[in-house]
Amino acid sequence: MSDPLSGKKAIVTGASSGIGKEVALRLLQAGAQVSLVSRNPDRILQELPAGSNAKGYAIDLGEIAQVATKMKAIAAEMGGVDILINNAGMAYIGELIDMPLDEWQKLFDLNLTSVFQCLQAVLPSMRSQKSGTIINVASIAAKQGFPNWGAYCASKFALLGLTQAIAAEEQPHGIKVMSICPGSVDTALWDTLGDKVPPSFNRAAMLRPATVAESIMTLVNLPKDAVISDLVLMPNAGTF
Repeated sequence: MSDPLSGKKAIVTGASSGIGKEVALRLLQAGAQVSLVSRNPDRILQELPAGSNAKGYAIDLGEIAQVATKMKAIAAEMGGVDILINNAGMAYIGELIDMPLDEWQKLFDLNLTSVFQCLQAVLPSMRSQKSGTIINVASIAAKQGFPNWGAYCASKFALLGLTQAIAAEEQPHGIKVMSICPGSVDTALWDTLGDKVPPSFNRAAMLRPATVAESIMTLVNLPKDAVISDLVLMPNAGTF
C-alpha cells in the first residue's frame, strides 16, 4: 500500500538544519516532492541519496522584498502545493528597553512577515484544488512571555494569531492551517546566540529536532476530516 503522502508537493522553509531538515527528510521518505527553502540548501542536499525528489532554493526569507516573488515562482514551478511547513525563524535575547529598532524589524520580518508572504504564495493553488495542509512552527513563547525574550515572544504570539485567523478563512476552502508550539529544542539556533544563552540552559534536556518533526508529521498525516488547531509539545524537563 502506497504512502498517502506519495506524490504530494511540499515546501519546507528553514530546511537545511534542525526541525526543518528533519521534517524534509520524513516527507521525502514518505514519497513527497519537496522544495527545500533555506539560505544554504546545499547543507541538506549533499546528505540526500542520488535521485531524491528534492530541489533546493537559496532564499533569505529575512530579505522581505523578494519573498513573495520567489515563493510564488516555486509554487508555479511545482505545479501547485499540497503542504507548506513554515519553519524558518530567528531569536533575539535582550531586554526590550535596549533593543535596536532594526533588530526588532529584522526579527519580525523573518518570524512573521515572511510567513504571511509564504501563505499568500501557496494559497491560490490550494484553493483551486480545494485542499492543502499548512503547519506554522511557533513556540511555547507564543503562549507566555519570558524576560529577555520579549521580541521573540511578540513575534510568536503574532504568528499564532495569524495562524488562527488564516485557518478560519481557509477552512471553507478545504485547507487545514495548524500550529505547533514546541518548548526548547536543541537546534543550531542556540549556537547563534553566544554568551547570551543562560548557563542554566541544559541543551541535553531539550526536545530533539527529530521529536518535533515526528509531531509535525502527525499533523500532516491527520485524516481529511480531522484537524489539531494547535499542538503544544514540551520536553519532560519543563520550560527552561
